[in-house]
Amino acid sequence: MSKETNKNKNNIKNIFSLLFRKYSFFRVLSYLFVIVAVLSAISVATVKSKKIPVIASLNPVVGQAGDTMVIRGSNFGAIRGTNYVEIGGNRVTASGYLTWAENLIKLTIPGNVQDGLVVVVTKAGKSKPGFFANEAEIPVAVPKNIKTLQPVITEVTPPSGSYGTLLTIRGSDFGTARGESKVVFAANAEESSLGSGQGELAADFDFSTIAASESDYDYEYWSDSEIRVRIPDGAATGSLYVQTEKGKSNLVQEEIKLAAGEKSYLSRKTYILQLNSDIDSIDTKNGTNITLRIPRPVASSWQPMVELTECQPEPVISEYKNTVIHQIWLKKATSKSEKIRFSHNFVVSTYAIQTKINEKAVKPYSQEAKARILFKNAVNPDSLIQSGKEEIKALAKEIITVNGKVEKNPYTMARLVYDYMIQNYKVRDELRKSDASPLDLLKSKSGDAYDMAIFYTSLLRSLEIPSLPIAGILVDSEMKTRAHWWTEFYIEGFGWLPVDISLGMGLPYKSFRPVENDAEFYFGNLDGQHIAFSKGWKEIKQTISQNSKIVYRPKTYALQSIWEESSEGNVNYSSLWNDPIVLGLY
Repeated sequence: MSKETNKNKNNIKNIFSLLFRKYSFFRVLSYLFVIVAVLSAISVATVKSKKIPVIASLNPVVGQAGDTMVIRGSNFGAIRGTNYVEIGGNRVTASGYLTWAENLIKLTIPGNVQDGLVVVVTKAGKSKPGFFANEAEIPVAVPKNIKTLQPVITEVTPPSGSYGTLLTIRGSDFGTARGESKVVFAANAEESSLGSGQGELAADFDFSTIAASESDYDYEYWSDSEIRVRIPDGAATGSLYVQTEKGKSNLVQEEIKLAAGEKSYLSRKTYILQLNSDIDSIDTKNGTNITLRIPRPVASSWQPMVELTECQPEPVISEYKNTVIHQIWLKKATSKSEKIRFSHNFVVSTYAIQTKINEKAVKPYSQEAKARILFKNAVNPDSLIQSGKEEIKALAKEIITVNGKVEKNPYTMARLVYDYMIQNYKVRDELRKSDASPLDLLKSKSGDAYDMAIFYTSLLRSLEIPSLPIAGILVDSEMKTRAHWWTEFYIEGFGWLPVDISLGMGLPYKSFRPVENDAEFYFGNLDGQHIAFSKGWKEIKQTISQNSKIVYRPKTYALQSIWEESSEGNVNYSSLWNDPIVLGLY
């Protein structure tokens, strides 16, 4: 109890003592009644005045530093005083506010803005949050373009190349920034007749073309008159063009040659997938915010079409860093028996991959290749791939040393590591404990599909071979799904090669078409029954606060550091993430 409260009590006692000495008992009661009534009125007024601020709308939801943010709602206070706004856990400073009124706040988004929650804080407490995404963090920005002319290509150099070759495209009206514009190539994909229903599902998608890849960092420079872009994995000899919001450019022929061999994309399949997640058994002492990040299937040369067709409830953002973002506010009075279901339907098309490599034509990586962001991101260790461990480096070097000579050909090195693991390790059908380390294979020589993919990728990276662990699902001939993991490694001038070491070891699996030799087939080839949800490890920032509670789901169909995040406070709930199921195949 504060000193001020004690002082007030003593003052009241002194007043009562004086009243009893000077006046009659009934007069004292009258005075007492008046005092109680006044204190009650003050108390009621105080309670009424302490109304929690409420955010009704937030604009923009996606923006950048310097933009004006408008927050509408109630109980903000007529003047700002000590009240403030937080964006992504950072308090907006006094100079950032343009307007502060009871129902309206205008502010300038600060330079250090991060993705995260937006809350209004007053003496009465914090509002329920809104969500803000920093446009600078989104791979595809959406700038304004005042151009009214369609783009025109006047020159493309060189006129031929292989995957990863840097092209210079000159012309006009490309736009001063790329935004949603793209460079489109002919696709190296088999033309297949569409099965029943597939034509309708894929009606708006052009499988005969492929755009340069953002995930492979193909775009290196973009201006109104010049573009520098790399030939994407999966392109074929044919016409290329520039696509902007104003339309398509003229077509220019580009020849694609793969000196190291051949790569084919065959037998397209189109799946309808459903992902369901449930939250129930909710027990919260205070209102709390929960953010869910639902993985989306990832687009690639062999998985070109990914579309979210149904989503309940409506997400905050339907596509952000390969996730669907949901936010819910669990009220204090939420019933424990209440269940909240999040349902997503995706249409995904995949190809089988077949490769033929001329091993002698594969060269060590050039200095230009090593300088690429793609190379660095796929070689450096991360939270998942412990390729910097000395025991990993030592084993990898031992494997690639043949008759006293250290192999330098990256394709040959990858094959030597693959063959070594096939001969010396055993894959288990059941998954080990979620916290078991793949590095256990150094001693146990036995592990599950997750262990094998992570361990193989770690060995390749320790040899400076760009490689990525792939997480997704495997669909068997009975349309049953299971979480699965495999690897892709990169060959300069040839692109990504798939390696499913677990299936190569003989992991039980009912494929649509029997494979004659698993060990031979699953090095460099892949069937169309693999659906990928992530390529490489995805580190996600906490958006609510550094002290928020997070949920990480190891050994699942996506490799991301955060699946759920809940605000601080006393909150208990149960979440169930179901594996994706196949509703249809066309």
